[in-house]
Amino acid sequence: MLGEQHDLIHEFPDYELKIADLREGNPPFATMMDQYDDLDARVRKLEELGTPVADETIEELKKERLLLKDKLYEMLRA
Repeated sequence: MLGEQHDLIHEFPDYELKIADLREGNPPFATMMDQYDDLDARVRKLEELGTPVADETIEELKKERLLLKDKLYEMLRA
């Protein structure tokens, strides 16, 4: 959906403090979170600007974002 917030704090508000702690103290988590944020920004930009792009391209970006989100969530639950 256009304009939806997909950053981790909006996705997992109950983990807000843990997200901040892991981002600061866990370099692999911070790297994955940066990758997730970059992918999210790319998807949102494509959706909001209405830039002509193949459906497959945006779907692949969304799949990558979802895989990263799943990995990050696993780390949050550990």
